[in-house]
Parts: sequence; structure tokens; C-alpha cells
Amino acid sequence: MAGLVIVAHAPLATALRAVAGHCFAAEHGAIEAVDVPASWSADEAEAAVRDAVRRAGGDEVLVLADVFGATPCNAAQRVADGQRVRLAAGVNVPMLWRAMCYAALPLDQRLERALSGGAQGVMPASPQRPQDQTLHSQPHDPSHRHHQQ
Repeated sequence: MAGLVIVAHAPLATALRAVAGHCFAAEHGAIEAVDVPASWSADEAEAAVRDAVRRAGGDEVLVLADVFGATPCNAAQRVADGQRVRLAAGVNVPMLWRAMCYAALPLDQRLERALSGGAQGVMPASPQRPQDQTLHSQPHDPSHRHHQQ
């Protein structure tokens, strides 16, 4: 199984790791999180990512970063070799959960599943009004006209 590292602006990586634990409690300990504070230099961020990749172990590691072009992702790009360590930017919860669901797949397939989960998890959503639920009658509305609204 490939290791998993989340790299993001502090405190997002740790928060995403905690979210993964909601659905994947058994695998929660296998996720490394690197929170990059604003005070870190690019070299400090890179060193922290390298350490996390090493701790993630295994022959392969998937790294999920928050924003392409920002310090956390730039640090991860310096570590990712495109073979043993692969990187995806734009991490969100659907991407993370998909990466967890398919942890047993080879790294390239796991990356593809994570990317599709991240993209499919972003969609417009509007509030829905209950269509077939009976509203509670108000004692001052004997005609039940509030149901007509």
C-alpha cells in the first residue's frame, strides 16, 4: 500500500487528516500531515515534506497538496519524483476519501481515482425545500393556508 502525505497551509493538513479519520479510522495512523506555517521558508517546508514522505514509508507515496503554486505544493514538487512519489494539488475531502478508498491500488491508479474523486466532489448545490412533508399546523391558522406557500 502506498503511503499518503497531506501538505497544506497550517492548519489545513492536520484538519484533513482528522477528517480522514472519521471514515477510515483504521488507516488514520498511516497518513502524514505537514502544516506549513507562514513563517517557514521554502527550504523548511521542503525538509518537512521530505521527512513526512520518509515516515509514510512504503515503496510509493501519494502526496496531496492544497494549492498549486503555493509554498506547500512547491515544496512537495521538489520532493515528488513522478515515479515513487506522486503529487496532486487541490486537495479536498472527496479527493482525500477517494485516495483512502483505493489505498491498495498501484500508485498511478490511486492518483487517478483521487483526482476523479476531487473533481466529481465539486458541484453546485442549492438548498432543497421539503416537497412532501406535512408542516405542523399552527393553532391560529384553522384553514391550513400555510401549506399553500
